[in-house]
Amino acid sequence: VQLQASGGGLVQPGGSLRLSCVGSGILISRYVMSWYRQPPGQQRELVASVNIVGERNYGDSVKGRATISRDNRENTVELQLNTLKSADTGVYYCKAGLRGVSHWGQGTLVTVSS
Repeated sequence: VQLQASGGGLVQPGGSLRLSCVGSGILISRYVMSWYRQPPGQQRELVASVNIVGERNYGDSVKGRATISRDNRENTVELQLNTLKSADTGVYYCKAGLRGVSHWGQGTLVTVSS
């Protein structure tokens, strides 16, 4: 099982980014797919999740700025994050969860800075 995250990088405040996570050896259609992030020196936190029927949940810090989407045909989950702030800086991880079993991707670094 592998979850390959991409799309991170250096972004200016107020900008946008789109992260993508591609699954291999796993059918993401069977999993709750989530994006987490870990800011420097802080604990990992939930950014957004989408369950198998498409219901979405967002962390308070990104509500109104984030959209999570899944494409089961492409076996991918994406995160669109707008109006970026310095507080959005961190390593972003995708996760596939099912009945207590979790698979994590390797993370992609997002740095919001001018």
